Amino acid sequence: MKQLIVTADDFGLATEVNDAVEKAHTDGILSAASLMVGASASADAVSCARRMPDLRVGLHLTLVEGRPVLPAAEIPDLVDKTGRLRNDLAAYGVAIMAMPSVRRQLRAEIRAQFDTYRATGLTLDHVNAHRHYHLHPTVLSEILAIGVDYGMRALRVPVEPISLLRAVEPMRRGPAAMVAAPWAARMLRRVKMSGLVTTDRVFGLAWSGAMTEGRVAGLLDRLPLGRTEIYTHPATSGDYEGAARGYRYNDEFAALMSRRCREAMQRSGAVVGGYGDLKDVG
Repeated sequence: MKQLIVTADDFGLATEVNDAVEKAHTDGILSAASLMVGASASADAVSCARRMPDLRVGLHLTLVEGRPVLPAAEIPDLVDKTGRLRNDLAAYGVAIMAMPSVRRQLRAEIRAQFDTYRATGLTLDHVNAHRHYHLHPTVLSEILAIGVDYGMRALRVPVEPISLLRAVEPMRRGPAAMVAAPWAARMLRRVKMSGLVTTDRVFGLAWSGAMTEGRVAGLLDRLPLGRTEIYTHPATSGDYEGAARGYRYNDEFAALMSRRCREAMQRSGAVVGGYGDLKDVG
């Protein structure tokens, strides 16, 4: 049996993202979205989600490179001089591990984001983290400990098999994927031990910001048995505050809307939904 989740990350980051999510779910292949509760367009995203009861929505924990939920004065070690969450990921990661005060602030921000999500009234389909920062073992520990209080049942583990990527398009494993791979393997063991639901594989890391029609259709045409998530970053325009330089937002949106990808999904025979729709099969 093939089970598939097609997700849009950064839901709530901008109205351009929200508009793309709504259109790609209504008229395209998108089945899920991950909400940034502290982002400027999060209220608009919640309104969009309420209009789409079949869209599976989860929490996109934002602990780096974004707007926190708590006031900057309450989490001074987590933010930069502008009040935004830090982007010096290596030094930040060391501080989280080495300094109890930083970990306490991190714990408070994670809980605040779960609280904010709960206040939306939306069902919590899944949890993941911006820039996969939950690969950090201490961050993961905090999420596992806090998430249980909010009914967290599913967590993304970015295990991305290079063999299938190469079948779609000859490529070398990039530095981000090489760094993520061993941490993802460790994370997978911990998530399974915690009894949480996850997928067998996730696609979107190596081609982050460039999940084009050809790549998405190629993955769908080669979709293996089991549980697969394909995540994307669609937007109707890449010209908004917080947009990542070089990301092909329009192309990713076009892929989700394309006839080629719709037909490839149909040919795959996959059952499409969210993490909450995944079923155990023998």
